[in-house]
Amino acid sequence: MPEFEKVTEQPSHYRHLEQMPIKDILENINKEDQSVPLAVQKAIPQIEKLVEVIADKMMAGGRLFYMGAGTSGRLGILDASEIPPTYGMPYGLVIGLIAGGEEAIQKAVENAEDSMEQGWKDLEMHFVSDKDVVVGIAASGTTPYVIGALQRCREKGIVTGSISCNPHSPVSQNADFPIEVVVGPEFVTGSTRMKSGTAQKLVLNMISTTVMIQIGRVEDNKMVNMQLSNEKLVDRGTKMVMERLKLTDYEQARNLLLKYGSVKKAVDSVAQ
Repeated sequence: MPEFEKVTEQPSHYRHLEQMPIKDILENINKEDQSVPLAVQKAIPQIEKLVEVIADKMMAGGRLFYMGAGTSGRLGILDASEIPPTYGMPYGLVIGLIAGGEEAIQKAVENAEDSMEQGWKDLEMHFVSDKDVVVGIAASGTTPYVIGALQRCREKGIVTGSISCNPHSPVSQNADFPIEVVVGPEFVTGSTRMKSGTAQKLVLNMISTTVMIQIGRVEDNKMVNMQLSNEKLVDRGTKMVMERLKLTDYEQARNLLLKYGSVKKAVDSVAQ
């Protein structure tokens, strides 16, 4: 096993940032950010394996859990919270957990990530089982909150995945399906909310979107099950109904949409 090295904590390639002109700061951050999608691309084979097992588990009635601390935890909660309105999935099928609980979403909770036991306790509150998949998110790959939870999951026969930005990390070693996106040193040394956070967000986008497509929540390239929670989404859905049913009357399509509650149900009602 190669020796574990925290690439995320290595010194920035840039020095004396406080003396750097604003334009140069912005250009250099952007230059660093451009390397992130290339790092994600290298991890696609790992992402594919995790997506396959999540889709299989969810098709069989299981759930997806994301868990992390700090930025990583917030990114998991963000991705989970967007699934119901975007794809019309019930709340509670994709769940984001963060060290320190809800308070930690908006502000740091001291030492919350240092417990090896708390992550599993948080999962138990949701009655996690071997029907589910638990994905630990940790840029460093060393977060005790995540590692402890993954260890207990594996003891219980629960499928585990991970997303980290250091190669051969402890988090990867405790995951059945590890994803490693090695983006290198941050522009501000150790500030993993930057490139590492961007990488994690891209991977989460890929995981949840592909899973939703695989389990039938997208038709053609449309979000046919999205919740009609505001006028923008009602308008979008109305135009989708018009397109699918080849209608020219906007109000007719809108009434169908509102009557049946989703594009898919509105279209299916006419097709029957």
